[in-house]
Amino acid sequence: MTFTNDTRTIVIGGTSGIGKAVASALALRPGSVATVSRSTGLDVTDQAAVAAYFEAQSPVDHVVFTAGSAAPGGAVTDVPIDAAKQAFDAKFWGAIATAGAAAKHIRPGGSITLTSGFLARRTVPGTYVKTAMNAGIEAVAKILAKELAPIRVNVISPGLTDTEAHAGMDAEARQTMLDRAARSLPAGKAGAPEDLARGYLFAIDNAFVTGAVIDIDGGALIN
Repeated sequence: MTFTNDTRTIVIGGTSGIGKAVASALALRPGSVATVSRSTGLDVTDQAAVAAYFEAQSPVDHVVFTAGSAAPGGAVTDVPIDAAKQAFDAKFWGAIATAGAAAKHIRPGGSITLTSGFLARRTVPGTYVKTAMNAGIEAVAKILAKELAPIRVNVISPGLTDTEAHAGMDAEARQTMLDRAARSLPAGKAGAPEDLARGYLFAIDNAFVTGAVIDIDGGALIN
């Protein structure tokens, strides 16, 4: 899509990680980019707050949702349902609240790009919460692409990416994880936020792409 000085893009989750890389790439284009997250005061689990935010920002052209959640890992016999619900509230329901609110204020030719993850379609024991959450986003996005047309709705599905999401890990363990990915993935490397940002730009720019799930995972799903 053509960006002009009037083009307005909002990146939710844009203050860190993949979202920050997307916002940085968009900032090189004409127009304005707003980066918002919980740290800036927007709680995506609050549907009314999300609706009020987009009402105040109207009109907009493109919305990117990269906000994540610390989904609990573990077997279904061990993970408390309440912990799983909290993860869904942020990433899944937050994405749905964002799409519903944003769609009322997006100009013709605009787009919504959501974020899932490769575990949506890879069977890994102990990850049922992430799998269900990401698979749900991918399935619902296809419905949204039809309901909200001509607004285009797509999903980027990242693989392992070296972001602040892993900041809580021991530095040596984190590097071991990244090195293991570099050895095992067909791409020969773990993802960088900038790698993922290019995928979001593709989804925004290509007017013939909607209802798509775009895998940027270094080949994880074929590994």
